Amino acid sequence: MPHTRRLASLRRSLDLLRAFRHEQTDPARFYRPLADDTYALIRALWQDGTQQQLTGTRILDVGSGPGYFHDAFASTHYISLDPAPATPGAGSHIRADGRTLPFAEDTFDITFSSNVAEHIPDPWRMGEEMLRVTRPGGLVVLSYTIWLGPFGGHETGLWQHYVGGAWARDRYSRVHGKPPKNVFGESLFDVSCAEGIHWAQSVRGGTCVGLFPRYHPRWAWWLVKVPVVREFLVSNLVIVIQKNRQI
Repeated sequence: MPHTRRLASLRRSLDLLRAFRHEQTDPARFYRPLADDTYALIRALWQDGTQQQLTGTRILDVGSGPGYFHDAFASTHYISLDPAPATPGAGSHIRADGRTLPFAEDTFDITFSSNVAEHIPDPWRMGEEMLRVTRPGGLVVLSYTIWLGPFGGHETGLWQHYVGGAWARDRYSRVHGKPPKNVFGESLFDVSCAEGIHWAQSVRGGTCVGLFPRYHPRWAWWLVKVPVVREFLVSNLVIVIQKNRQI
């Protein structure tokens, strides 16, 4: 994946880490750079997988959130999908559950999901649905935060979730006087790196063509290959599936 590897620089990693500090206090300062980076990542993966440009492709964003990604994907036929309504001006948006996508088979060139799998109890059902609506030869790109990584507990802290998800949730509520945005057991779940790799390598109808840490520089991609270590140090896993062509 030469284009994708070229994108994965140390400078990019540091820029995204700095933006992450604003996720709770000023979401736009986090999500807009993340949207631009996601576009760059999808473009690189598409070039590596098909030797084609991304302009004009049909793209479905599963679990798009409030709509920050629309502008970044303006050169494509982009549709966002989320159970919650989008912000005004977010473009083509559909309110639906990612586990039951309201589209026919083989509809999109690319179906991607950014940081959603850890927020639903059965993420691989969503992955199967994403593959179903992707056309043969197209890509499914699914990235998610790994539970045992430093950001697995999201806003509850960098270490509290290691004690336990419920404990971290309750501690946050006591300290802040309100529950966290992501409530363990309801909207945050302990998804491992190994689970994602197993699903990617055993999925029917598609071939796994990429497994790498989303926010790491390319020289750290080897971490995905090391059991146990990857659970703590990969932080966010990117799974890339290319849908098999019909014979």
